[in-house]
Amino acid sequence: MALKVIIVGGVAGGASAAARLRRLDENAEIVLLERGPDVSFANCGLPYHIAGEIRDRDELAVQTAEGLRTRMRLDVRTLHEATGVDAARRVVRVKDLSTGREFEEGYDALILSPGAAPVVPPIAGMDLPGVHTLRTLADMDRIKARVDAKAAGRALVLGGGFIGLEMAEALRRRGWDVLLAERGSQLLAPADPEMAVLLARELALHGVEVALGAALTAVRPDRGRLAAEFGTRVELVDLVLVAVGVRPETALARSAGLALGPGGGILVDGSQRTSDPHIYAVGDAVEVRDPITGRSGPVALAGPANRQGRAAADAIVGRPTAYPGTLGTAIVRVFGLVFGLTGASEHALKAAGRAYTRAYLHPNQHAGYYPGAVPMAIKLLFDPGDGRILGVQVAGSEGVDKRLDVFATALRAGWTVRDLEGLELSYAPPFGSAKDPVNMAGFVAANILDHVVESAGPEEAEGPREGRLLLDVRTPEEFAAGAVPGAVNIPVDELRGRLGEIPADKEVLVYCRVGHRGYLACRVLSQAGFRARNLGGGWLTYQAWKQARAMAEGGTPARPTLAPR
Repeated sequence: MALKVIIVGGVAGGASAAARLRRLDENAEIVLLERGPDVSFANCGLPYHIAGEIRDRDELAVQTAEGLRTRMRLDVRTLHEATGVDAARRVVRVKDLSTGREFEEGYDALILSPGAAPVVPPIAGMDLPGVHTLRTLADMDRIKARVDAKAAGRALVLGGGFIGLEMAEALRRRGWDVLLAERGSQLLAPADPEMAVLLARELALHGVEVALGAALTAVRPDRGRLAAEFGTRVELVDLVLVAVGVRPETALARSAGLALGPGGGILVDGSQRTSDPHIYAVGDAVEVRDPITGRSGPVALAGPANRQGRAAADAIVGRPTAYPGTLGTAIVRVFGLVFGLTGASEHALKAAGRAYTRAYLHPNQHAGYYPGAVPMAIKLLFDPGDGRILGVQVAGSEGVDKRLDVFATALRAGWTVRDLEGLELSYAPPFGSAKDPVNMAGFVAANILDHVVESAGPEEAEGPREGRLLLDVRTPEEFAAGAVPGAVNIPVDELRGRLGEIPADKEVLVYCRVGHRGYLACRVLSQAGFRARNLGGGWLTYQAWKQARAMAEGGTPARPTLAPR
């Protein structure tokens, strides 16, 4: 008898599982239930259609129901909602939304791919016309219609995560004024503050107002517009986009009596099997293990969902499979800045009680002598014992994706910073350097690991400290343009002849613009008998850290004052 598999939910995980199953078993009966009208669409592309970059809406349809029926011989039923699961009888209760008919469908194996629903805060006015979330094509159509109808409106984007950032850019590109309000103390919570602040700078540079620590308390109608209340302060806007996060949809899992994890998602093993041996789950609704911290929780990313769908299909037909967990590799473009991250952040490592060391650097994306060279910012986190890579964050205008993917591959392979040193990467002046930024990250980290240089974080430069000299080794012109308070200036090229000016009984905290001259100065000082440490990432990283702290405290121009408009 042919195997019968029911898949609830399409988009990434469900559609991938269905296609893989068909490729593995030509005789299986595969029923794909999708409660919406679209079985598989590129939800990551929705902001770009609103922005006008993806002009043809049809380009967002990854697969159509008819296409899957014809090519893959799948029984695709759109506008069919699974309303419950009787695990003991192995049946799914289904409602045909177009006719209202309800019926049961039996299965040998069931794959749940229900996804996640946008979180809508329990705030008055969230149900008003003009207040939107963005998860489906229908959501996109409603937002785009509102933007198309008003050439120059004002929008409130609530939430500074990936969707919030992308939509702030999309709406600004359409000529709208945009206020991006984030309740937390930084944008992009998976990143670290001194890196995430680069996103705030880029938004401000392009006219997007950024408000941190801004808690929306109510939305109400106001003479054809929406009044967004932040306590006693009010913003008048024409559109509110709620992008504060998503919540795993677990109603079906609960009806089936499946075990849920600490993050609220469906618990699965390495083959995506749930606590019921005949039920599998994939995508945004499941708990995934973080290989770095060991913690688990839902991760709403399309790439992992696709791979989980493939793993579930393999397991159902008896092929050995083991999903390895999710590193959370992600990337976002905000105007001219590209920001990517993989693995654990510093705050995640602290929360997990995991020991780590940091390395900062600011290499050019390609050879400095070739026209158009621009710097990127890299933060590399690694184990202080064996040098294993734990997490990386990269920001720049070009070449970020290339480096991020190398770092993500190294993380997956369990490599150390020493492996980065020896990587042989493609090089020609328009594309990279003989010592690629990935190699440079390995060099900097290995020097710290081997105690060739002792490193300090940007927070350690703050405030006067007994027994310490803060030494700026940049040029006098650079020093005069801005320096860390309390620093003494001795340019690195003069250092050997001025060692007598440095007190032998003090630790010397050295910094330059990006860290390289500071490293050279530390080598000179340490070999002359001084206790010296280099400020990682130099003046640029210190400035970013300083601004991130100021933004969190509300003391920077990048955070607007919320007032009636």
